[in-house]
Amino acid sequence: MNLKNAVIAITGAGRGLGQSMAVMLAENGAKIALIDVNGDDLATSKSLVEGAGSEARCYECNITDEAAVEATFKQIGEDFGTLNGLINNAGIMRDGMLLKAKDGQLTKMSLEQFQSVINVNVTGTFLCGREAAATMVAKGAKGVIINISSVSRSGNMGQTNYSASKAAVATMAVTWGKELSRYGIRTGAIAPGVIKTAMTDQMKPEAIARMEQAIPVGRLGLPEEIAHGVKFIFENDYFTARVLEIDGGIRI
Repeated sequence: MNLKNAVIAITGAGRGLGQSMAVMLAENGAKIALIDVNGDDLATSKSLVEGAGSEARCYECNITDEAAVEATFKQIGEDFGTLNGLINNAGIMRDGMLLKAKDGQLTKMSLEQFQSVINVNVTGTFLCGREAAATMVAKGAKGVIINISSVSRSGNMGQTNYSASKAAVATMAVTWGKELSRYGIRTGAIAPGVIKTAMTDQMKPEAIARMEQAIPVGRLGLPEEIAHGVKFIFENDYFTARVLEIDGGIRI
């Protein structure tokens, strides 16, 4: 896909990875539909996209709300006249052990803690993927859908909910690639390792050092390195239904 004038929607676009992806794609000529629940964050990303020389529009949306997602993608189609890509980037973490037994007391991960992550990471990805594909087909546009998975999809201690969700979105990308190819829609997933973000910036230096020692390349990944992977998938027309791992070699 030629990114020049392509219309690409990004969820979780208000900050972090989503914002970095938006800026890199804008620098390559794409027009960006920014989706997030936080209006102030969206305004910041919009300013950065415009500073990169492209067009951006903001859409406040709770991606777990089916009606809201349907309305958002309908509006994107009307505002831009087409849709050529979606990056399902929005996601949350609520880590915890499945259960803990200590001093005769047993605590368990609550259903609410588990389900809240599944709702955003899995249901939100499903709804946005479905509506993006529907918009592309309705507009007669070829396109690309990318789901952001994680190295944790292989199973990570303390992340029953998150690991399950990230395995699911990777699997959905593979499934969609097989189903949607007849419409000219390619799909993919990216599984990042530990990326330098606002969250990692709040960690103690010794904790960062321990993580870096576990990563073969010896450092955290950068948001722009994940954005570069996104750019690769969009531009390589022979890539579909596969998971691209960008993790510094940390996954066994």
